[in-house]
Amino acid sequence: MIKSNLGLVSRAVVCFGTAMLLSSQVLAQSVKVDAVSVSDAYTRATAPGQQVAGGFMKIENKGNAPDQLLSASSPAAGEVQLHEMAMDGNVMKMRQVKDIAVPANGSVELKPGGFHLMFLNLKGPFVAGESVPVKLKFAKAGDVEVKFPVNAPGAMKH
Repeated sequence: MIKSNLGLVSRAVVCFGTAMLLSSQVLAQSVKVDAVSVSDAYTRATAPGQQVAGGFMKIENKGNAPDQLLSASSPAAGEVQLHEMAMDGNVMKMRQVKDIAVPANGSVELKPGGFHLMFLNLKGPFVAGESVPVKLKFAKAGDVEVKFPVNAPGAMKH
């Protein structure tokens, strides 16, 4: 009797653990406006009091004309800036950029160590399993609203 209960308990623990893992992952959405689509968007959970976070995604342009990401905004942050990480000699530097080019019939990936969004003056912690609403403004495609799933700290993908 005790042996069969242990098997039942261990199965319940595995099921509960799997459910918790799945519920902590918010699925990334894919959003398309005109020729521009945004996919694989995510950000990472922050610690209480942390004032900055990065945002990452892939932007595809299936049109015959280039476009540019001009700005981003979110009710979850006081400001959202477009940033780039680049080598300057032997030093990696981060800087704000005016826009991010999205080539015609091409794509650009915003990822750690390259182009990314910088959420500044966070209005509260980003909590794993939740999502952060972001409005992206493109020169040609206009406004695109995307939900950025919040991954656990250190997680690279959704």
